[in-house]
Amino acid sequence: MRQTASSQVSLIFSFLIIFICTVCRGEELVYLNLRHLNQVDYADSAAVLAMWDELHAASTLQGIVNRKKPRLYVDYVVNGQKAIDAHWWRLYRRKGEWLSGRDTLTLFSVEEAVAHFSGELRGVVAYDSHVPSTSNVASAVAGIENLVAVRYDKAPGSLYSRLCLSEPKLPVRVWLVREDGTPLFTGEGTLPGCKRASSGSVKCDPYLWFIEQYMKTGRCPARCAGYYPDQMWRSMPSRVNCNHHQLTNHDFFVSRKGFFFDLSPWGDEPATDDPSQPLGADLRTLQELLHTADSLGKGEKMCHIGGFPAWAFKYTQRVGGKHEDVATEWQFSELISHYNAFKDADAIDLGAQANASFWQHFPLRKRYPQSWVKRKDLQARGLLDSEGRVDTTRKYIIIYVGDYDAASWLSQMTPLLWDAQERGVSPMMWCISPVLAERVPHVMHYIRQTASPLDYFAAADNGAGYMMPGTAEAQDLAEGTTRHIDAWEAHCKKFYRQWGLTVTGFVIDGNGPAMGKRSLDAYARFSPNGIVPQKCEPASLYGQMPVLRSDWDLVSNDPHEAAQVLVDRIHQCQIPFHWSRCILKSPAWYNEVVREACRLEPSIQLLDAPTFFTLLRCWLQE
Repeated sequence: MRQTASSQVSLIFSFLIIFICTVCRGEELVYLNLRHLNQVDYADSAAVLAMWDELHAASTLQGIVNRKKPRLYVDYVVNGQKAIDAHWWRLYRRKGEWLSGRDTLTLFSVEEAVAHFSGELRGVVAYDSHVPSTSNVASAVAGIENLVAVRYDKAPGSLYSRLCLSEPKLPVRVWLVREDGTPLFTGEGTLPGCKRASSGSVKCDPYLWFIEQYMKTGRCPARCAGYYPDQMWRSMPSRVNCNHHQLTNHDFFVSRKGFFFDLSPWGDEPATDDPSQPLGADLRTLQELLHTADSLGKGEKMCHIGGFPAWAFKYTQRVGGKHEDVATEWQFSELISHYNAFKDADAIDLGAQANASFWQHFPLRKRYPQSWVKRKDLQARGLLDSEGRVDTTRKYIIIYVGDYDAASWLSQMTPLLWDAQERGVSPMMWCISPVLAERVPHVMHYIRQTASPLDYFAAADNGAGYMMPGTAEAQDLAEGTTRHIDAWEAHCKKFYRQWGLTVTGFVIDGNGPAMGKRSLDAYARFSPNGIVPQKCEPASLYGQMPVLRSDWDLVSNDPHEAAQVLVDRIHQCQIPFHWSRCILKSPAWYNEVVREACRLEPSIQLLDAPTFFTLLRCWLQE
């Protein structure tokens, strides 16, 4: 039957409506529920092995399929009784939110997910159970080659057997172990497939092989990296909380085709997990990775490193090394500062982060502005007299509300601390690294949307990421360039502008040198309303930027004890402006500390960040 012109138009219109609805609704989301893996008995080595295999494969799969758009969501991370991934999923599934109305397919196994996305995969990268570092190299290869990382194991029921020897019979495209199961990397002779001599370390050789095969050939862009435990974690999983294998953190770096490593920053002892290696082999390998990445960025781009020294497992006195935990943290921070790199510090206890490859597509606003205070407003409040002078009989305090320099910490603790009813009673300077918007943009957006008038935001250590500017400046001076500080300034400016930041709440100088003219000039441009370093005069002006030396951490969980420490420090200080830091404390704790401190010392006045730093500038100008 011939169609009339009107019926043809009607049919075309119907197809158009269907097409528009489909596009608006978006592709079906896959929700992979792996929360049951939190219940694994860590005393059962076979169960731990199976859990490791499933989470590693899932995270590399997720990084690949979420590279261009959000498609696969994994429910795994739990903090106490709080299911973190489920929390954020539910929040953004609400009416009017980003994921509202999206069709969803729920799966409960890695095999189902692999089968669902099989068209996106080229196969498998198989790694060696007996050479721990091959697990990290496998994650890097997976992202570059679009492969799932799977530990080689022909035992019946293993994930390798289920994916590679049975249907779907995924082909192994890259072997990090020989096909008969014997080691490919032996710490002797030359590296497989190239003319480079072995380092003498079975642990380090796979990383050097990766440098030769993927970094020097330009196949790895090296703009991001994961500093996460290799599979040696399986031998001591119960040292800290159950999810600190950090496999779920891999997906973001897989999606960005980054590299992975687990190496000691110390050169004065063999790595604690490879005691037979030549002295300093780990450090030399790490330096070569960072140097190669810096070269690929042409010395102009920063490398985003997710992770932190795994001090509970390796490289510290806890496991037979020479060095303390914080010293190891600072050693690594100082090291990366020589190579245009910074860390997004997924540290012990709260180090697990899932779904960053999914959330990276969250639609942020171009700007999240914050207002600043004017002198006339301070005069109206009685904080400045008619001539602009500060009342020095008072003790002005600001508390650095941290630590939020890690995507994993912010994601896990926001539902537990930020959402507390007691927030909004006292002014709080929340110090959050703006670079966390790369991995948890949904959390950053949520916090800004739900902030009270008494919540103000500054940058966490040491800006848009954690590196040591004094060290970067010293490297510039040694090279006769300005490239390190130039790259850091350009990097920070972008994030500070988007998030309305003008204060850097803490600058960890650590073991590195104090900030000099070049780095201070840079901070004065992107953080003009104040910085708080460790190595400086008690208080000074650099141009018009207030510079205040950091002081004491308030570590006690008892707010009365913390208040006494705060008051004692104020009495010991010769200036009327005082900075302290708290780490992962609740608003209720914070409010009680302030009330008790004011009772002990009535001259104390807690200020919001704009008022505190403006008064500090006024006082320094007098």
